[in-house]
Amino acid sequence: MAYVIAYDIGTTGVKTCVFAIEDSIRYIAGESMGYHLFIGENGEAEQDADEWWEAMGKTTRSVLKSAGLAPSQIEALSFCSQMQGMVLVDQEGNAVRRPMSYMDQRAREELAAGMGSGPQIAGGNAAKVVHSLMINRATSTSVKDPVWKYKWVEAHEPENFAKAAYWLDVKDYLVCRCTGNICMTEDTAYAMLVTDSRKGHEGWSPVLCKLYGVHMKHLAPIIKVTDMAGRLTEKAAAELGLAEGTPVFGGGGDASLIGVGAGCVHPGQTHIYSGTSGWVSTVVSQQMVDPETMIASPVGAISGCYNYFAEMETAGKCLEWVKDHLALDEIGVYLEKQDITSGYEAEYASLYDYMSDVIRDLPAGCNGLVFTPWLQGNRCPFEDPDAAGVFFGLRLETGKALMIRAVLEGVCFHLRWMLECQEKKVKTSQVLRFVGGGALSDVTCQMLADITGRPVETVDRPQNVGSVGAAAVCGVGLGIIDSMQSVGDFVTVNKVYTPDPSVKPVYNRNYAVFKELYKTNRRLFRALRQGGLTN
Repeated sequence: MAYVIAYDIGTTGVKTCVFAIEDSIRYIAGESMGYHLFIGENGEAEQDADEWWEAMGKTTRSVLKSAGLAPSQIEALSFCSQMQGMVLVDQEGNAVRRPMSYMDQRAREELAAGMGSGPQIAGGNAAKVVHSLMINRATSTSVKDPVWKYKWVEAHEPENFAKAAYWLDVKDYLVCRCTGNICMTEDTAYAMLVTDSRKGHEGWSPVLCKLYGVHMKHLAPIIKVTDMAGRLTEKAAAELGLAEGTPVFGGGGDASLIGVGAGCVHPGQTHIYSGTSGWVSTVVSQQMVDPETMIASPVGAISGCYNYFAEMETAGKCLEWVKDHLALDEIGVYLEKQDITSGYEAEYASLYDYMSDVIRDLPAGCNGLVFTPWLQGNRCPFEDPDAAGVFFGLRLETGKALMIRAVLEGVCFHLRWMLECQEKKVKTSQVLRFVGGGALSDVTCQMLADITGRPVETVDRPQNVGSVGAAAVCGVGLGIIDSMQSVGDFVTVNKVYTPDPSVKPVYNRNYAVFKELYKTNRRLFRALRQGGLTN
């Protein structure tokens, strides 16, 4: 049996978990710690690299104490991480500026300069789109794609750009900080959209780098997810509270490893994730792309397979917004507040549990109230950084509880929309595996089943499936698990939610309205963000 540590580096915090691997991947203990996401008025979304590292160190010490283990008992560590960030580092691996999050959307001018000229396909220069699709099976037509962040720094911060020796993603920066070695795994490298993914040509593409103006000297060597990236240096070990020389495996991005941790490791298996962001992902055996709905099939963690992947920018983040701005009394009307999570008779583990219980018996369809969950723009099935959240159908009798339920329904409507877009190209699974923090709520799970019309399965500790995927990487790297495709044998279903046919008509009505809201308001979203209406 081997004890391993898995770091799940999310948008708002790190989860550090210890697992025991033998004939199963068994959760032992976990600790979490938050860090800042710095949001600016012009689309900025940044984080502090030192905050990531500090959170890793504090949670590592805490989780070892909780697990009753000594540092020397940890045989390996790995990562599951947010993707499509942009971390520029110097020759020693130090970040030269605050990392830019996948949510950052300030590089509008760079996108326009790079893709805005000439005949257009799917919102981008036709020739560049075609070249990209031929070589990479995807194309950089989103303002949030890493290449435009890279070009933004080059244009606006030349002094920082000059200091940069390498361009890394979040997880690969942390691997470097652990080992001193510069590398990227296949999945995070692919997400930069300047690789050649054709058979026999895997690796960085000189053609695409020239097309987008990327300096190939900034690109790191590429390794497999399960390769050992190096061993903990003396300095890193001391800062994390682990033993020097502990193996560090490449790990993967959340879009790659959450599906693995969910047990979806064979072609045709579909999982839905609701965390800060949300997505629908189906394992496929060949790459494909749908430029019209912004769905691609990136390289994943499993050799010979890809993830046909549709993403929404804010899913669970919408519920956090609800908690902060609807459920809590932020304007100070009430003199006393009751902590529903503490005390002798406390029934709820968190305010999220309480909100879930409050809306449990409210009517499906919220009496005609519809919410759009585009609080930080959107990617699929339409790319629009100007898209925003809307409550549509408010009436005098509408209260906060209905609004909270409408937010959850809106997230589920958008997940259904992406699922149906996938179904046009691939066969998705009839039974959906639902994971992430959203899957902790029975109300949300049943709502997703009712809105999609499909049975929904959940697994034990669905909020930790990314960590399970990272632990599986260690297991394969150490030779305990045969392959990543064997991980499904270690994942068991604990609940199944069956659709209720009685609520189908009202959900179908609201869903039809939901899809029309973007089409009818697209021009107005743009006007609010970019300076008024034009005829």
